[in-house]
Amino acid sequence: MLGPRDTKEPRAPADTHEVRGLGRCSAALASFLLLLAGSLAFAQGGQQTTEDVPDVSGEYHFLSPDDTLGLLEEDGVVKGFVEVYQGEEESDTILSYPITIGKRAKQHVEFKTAKIHEKYYRFSGTVERGKGRGPKDADYLRLAGDLGIVTVNGEDGKETVERRPVVFKSLSAEEKAERHVD
Repeated sequence: MLGPRDTKEPRAPADTHEVRGLGRCSAALASFLLLLAGSLAFAQGGQQTTEDVPDVSGEYHFLSPDDTLGLLEEDGVVKGFVEVYQGEEESDTILSYPITIGKRAKQHVEFKTAKIHEKYYRFSGTVERGKGRGPKDADYLRLAGDLGIVTVNGEDGKETVERRPVVFKSLSAEEKAERHVD
């Protein structure tokens, strides 16, 4: 005869509580991971990724505050110039190196300038959003990568390359206006 606690239904295995506990733990872990992923997505929402940069055209600070890198991008081809101020002892106040080879593929940017006084520049890096909020703000865009400053020996043609990691920040509208006042 069956007692009040006994039923005709089969009893669950002894480890049922462990399985149910694991299910609750998995659900809690999944909820936590989902919350974490959402938090990270929200945190990154204010920053635009490198894929959000449709055009690298603009003016950037170069090696010193007075030097300028000017870029124009058209269909993945990068054109422009590098203007470098010379010291007081130099005969030319500004040397303007035209960009002879330049390209962009997604966020990767490369360019090489013409040679002036046995020197030219090579850049390879990426374009990314900076801290500026809009295109007229300073540091709206950045070019981050490796700059090669190439010096050519006039006698034997050997090249010496000085490499440096660089971040070129875009100029603000005010900085551009100041540089173009004669």
